[in-house]
Amino acid sequence: MSIQVEVCVQDCFSPAADLVEADRAYPVSSTSVTAIASIADEQWESWFQQWLEVLQPDLSPIQAYELSLRFTGDREIQTLNVQYRHQDKPTDVLAFAALETDSPQMPELQSSLPLYLGDIVISVDTAQQQAEAQQHSLKTELAWLASHGLLHLLGWDHPDEATLVSMLAQQKALLNTVGLSISDS
Repeated sequence: MSIQVEVCVQDCFSPAADLVEADRAYPVSSTSVTAIASIADEQWESWFQQWLEVLQPDLSPIQAYELSLRFTGDREIQTLNVQYRHQDKPTDVLAFAALETDSPQMPELQSSLPLYLGDIVISVDTAQQQAEAQQHSLKTELAWLASHGLLHLLGWDHPDEATLVSMLAQQKALLNTVGLSISDS
């Protein structure tokens, strides 16, 4: 059985997006908006599906998953970082795993609906800075951060150097599966 995935992409920078008031005063560059728009929702779904097929999580009896992916700016992600991690600074990616909370479902629902993994929030401002520093495209950086967020949704963590190295190696492998790569710099 192949894995199915539904991704709800929330782009807070396109003209029609319902922008958070704080981010209106700090718009990202038109290059960043173009890079986000160049990755269609279907592309994100394809990437997450391929990543989940590689990772083979055994969480959903029907091998169907759902998650949300939100692109925002440093102001909004800093607000979330303060609220949930008590760190008053912007960050590149936050993951809010739905599997970390107990939410009993009836067996009928588990066997008929996708399993909701949670939410991934990416700051495009920070992603753009990191892409420039690493000398790769914003598209690659966004995929890198999305793969990192997915691993967190599936229970991966990096409290020490060894687990961080393992997680980063897995991210590189995931990017390779979709034809993207990150240098070792």
